[in-house]
Amino acid sequence: MSGAADDAGRSEGERKDGGITRALGLGLITGAADDDCSPIGTYASAGARFGPDLLWTAPVTLPMMYIVVYLSSKLGQVSGRGLFKVISDFYPRWLLWSVLVGVLIGNTIEAAADLGAMSAAVVLFVPLPSNSVVIGVAMIIFALQMFGSYKLIRNIFRWLALALLAYVVSAVLAKPDVVSVLRGTLLPKIEFSREYLSIIVAIIGTTLSAYLYTWQSNQEVEEEIAKGRTSLEERKGATEGELRRSRRDILIGMIFSNLIMYFIILSTGSTLYEAGHTQIETAAQAAEALRPLAGDAAGILFAAGVIGVGFLAVPVMTAGAAFDFAQAMGWKNGLNAKPRHAPKFYIATGVITLVAVVLNFFGFNPMKALVWSGIVQGFSTPPLLLLMLIMTNNRKIMGDKVNSRATNILGGVTTIAVFAASAGLVATWFM
Repeated sequence: MSGAADDAGRSEGERKDGGITRALGLGLITGAADDDCSPIGTYASAGARFGPDLLWTAPVTLPMMYIVVYLSSKLGQVSGRGLFKVISDFYPRWLLWSVLVGVLIGNTIEAAADLGAMSAAVVLFVPLPSNSVVIGVAMIIFALQMFGSYKLIRNIFRWLALALLAYVVSAVLAKPDVVSVLRGTLLPKIEFSREYLSIIVAIIGTTLSAYLYTWQSNQEVEEEIAKGRTSLEERKGATEGELRRSRRDILIGMIFSNLIMYFIILSTGSTLYEAGHTQIETAAQAAEALRPLAGDAAGILFAAGVIGVGFLAVPVMTAGAAFDFAQAMGWKNGLNAKPRHAPKFYIATGVITLVAVVLNFFGFNPMKALVWSGIVQGFSTPPLLLLMLIMTNNRKIMGDKVNSRATNILGGVTTIAVFAASAGLVATWFM
């Protein structure tokens, strides 16, 4: 599928895509989007409830995130298709729709909660009606998707990712105890209680959210189209150089994402937990609670991070769900395409955005919804990851670029680990 002719044809594109530009690229966007308001809320809750004891989850989930995103990236590059296009072309419709329904529901609910969290953070700075902020933010995001080029959107996403650095500064301002930090990082503490296992499954579920499986593969296809490879045959195949650069790009992105996860847990674990504020309802509440404990700057930076990453994550979720639905339906799709050329794709994006906005008018508790969403995603991750492993070992799809033994081992261990955490949580329900 990717012989000498393909290698030669891609050499110029590889040179253009090398170096720092690629490193600050697709993997960083995916990694930053994975630290959206839902994970921020989950990590803030984990730190507030258990303090530094859960810091070990960041390095442990790093290889899990890496393998999930790499498999998705590899699938998109080698097959020339997005994840759901692959499922549609090679697998039965019942499998396609059973997976698709869960992803659509998860993306829409998470986009809704993220809009609510962004609104709550904005209100901390400007006294506006929260529902008006939700509507305004959603309109800005949808307008960017409709009228902005893919390259513009990608470059905006790259810079918005840097908003997450606010959490590093916020954690430093919290002045954490070094001994507690080292102990929580290097010595995993396991409690076989329902509450502890619930937050572990929520962390895993929100860290390995379903859109990780789809967005990265869709981005790879969009990158190929942006280079002029508009037909499936032109996009098929990937050289070893391209896959090697993808591994580097993804590793950088996932390290960045996990560092942010680490510092969010550290920030609330060093302040709210120590002060006895163990129950956090929203990410904005965490920001407000940090202000008297770690100073105004820490609280302001925490809230600003919620707003910045929300502008990155919400369009990833809404457009990602539209990508998946359009691929399942066989519609033309892509942010490279103008609305007049892919009207159904943009209508789907608009409908998903509208549903996400409307959900904010029902008055649900966003923090509890996000944590439970993470738990649900934790249960759905093992079968999704297993499906990814099957697809990337299928020679009809991947040609000679099927997984190596090391990739399969890491993917298998990740699947077993997530399944074990979910099973442990279920076991506590009968204790």
